[in-house]
Amino acid sequence: MFGRNKKSVETADAAAIDSAPPAASDKDNKPAKYTPPKGRPTPSRKEREAARKNPLVPADRKAAKEAQRAAEREFRAKQQQALQTGDERYLPVNDRGPQRRYIRDYVDARFNVGDFMLIVILVIFIIGLIVPATQHLTALLMWAMLLLWILDYFIMWRKLKKKLTEKFTTLEPRSGLYAFNRTMMIRRFRLPKPQVERGNYPS
Repeated sequence: MFGRNKKSVETADAAAIDSAPPAASDKDNKPAKYTPPKGRPTPSRKEREAARKNPLVPADRKAAKEAQRAAEREFRAKQQQALQTGDERYLPVNDRGPQRRYIRDYVDARFNVGDFMLIVILVIFIIGLIVPATQHLTALLMWAMLLLWILDYFIMWRKLKKKLTEKFTTLEPRSGLYAFNRTMMIRRFRLPKPQVERGNYPS
């Protein structure tokens, strides 16, 4: 009787084990990986091979340098043309923008002491060399011209600054220095070349 009971118990335990659901493995317990979309289609094999074939360094360095030099020459030619015509696209960075254009037009429309100051100082200097007895007088005249030029600039900048503030609200950096450098240069030698006649002030 005891043997039969033991065998029956073992048979029941085996049947219970077989009917139980399989235990989850460590692999099944791991969370599923999520790959976010790339935002662009995956390149094909042909495209990847073509990308690997493109050299980082040009095969013909001489031709590449020549092409670069040609592009630089073309840009310099356009920049020189822009300095004559005022074309904003190719002007140097320091000369671009409506505020810089306004400063140039205002200075060019005005009769400035700087328009003829360098010529007058040169003449005074030559006279002092030719006639040594007048060197003291010529030195005083040169200083007088410099002071007159500085005074003329401050009068001009005071008016120009007010107009710039009214038109553009804020001043760009170094606007005063930009106007100063233009007033000290003879009109015909200014770059960019003046685009307005004297007396034709910008509005």
